[in-house]
Amino acid sequence: MITTPHINAEKDAFGKTVLMPGDPLRSKFIAENYLENAKLVNNIRGIQGYTGTYKGTKISVMASGMGMPTIGIYSYELFNFFNVENIMRIGSTGSIQEKVKVRDIVIGMGACTNSNYASQYQLTGTFAPIASYPLMREAIAQAEKADASYHVGNILSSDTFYSDNKTENESWKKMGVLCIEMEAAALYMNAARCGKNALAILTVSDSLVTGEETTAEERQNSFTQMMEIALNTAVAVD
Repeated sequence: MITTPHINAEKDAFGKTVLMPGDPLRSKFIAENYLENAKLVNNIRGIQGYTGTYKGTKISVMASGMGMPTIGIYSYELFNFFNVENIMRIGSTGSIQEKVKVRDIVIGMGACTNSNYASQYQLTGTFAPIASYPLMREAIAQAEKADASYHVGNILSSDTFYSDNKTENESWKKMGVLCIEMEAAALYMNAARCGKNALAILTVSDSLVTGEETTAEERQNSFTQMMEIALNTAVAVD
């Protein structure tokens, strides 16, 4: 048994690939609806980590909570203490481009950020957090198979949900950034530092351009296309 401050599980409790939604209830939904013989392997702080099989492949799903500090903690511990090789964030995002519609899929090729997370690495320049190409390539293939409406490109991982700067979205928009979320950049940096793999596959929950939005229940239970793309990617890269 390995006990970290945030995970208490056997060393082999997790699959090679972990799907990481923000919401623990989304983690539970995936385990109950997609995984065979799913077992709760971690519930420290109610974060709900499950392991089961999907199409014969051992896969885990565990929530990250909200924000870069939390996904930074959980992904670090999974990569460094539990032999996890791949983490895919599956979550919601807000579009800042007209072409990126509500319920579209966004695959994060790169993750811009307004966070100071990279300062810990003591680099002499600016680090550009990017997805792992093998995961991204397979996720795109799976999105094509699913006939999904999807976009691949730069996303923004923001430290603030309620920002005092009311014009900052326009600055990111003009640089071609597709959408805003709150976790991917830290996940990508942890993966780079640990020599592991990471990818964010997101569903657009709301448009900051048109004001259209989905309900909390929809975000928890109905973003199944994103979930299936991630699960099938995990099987393909196992």
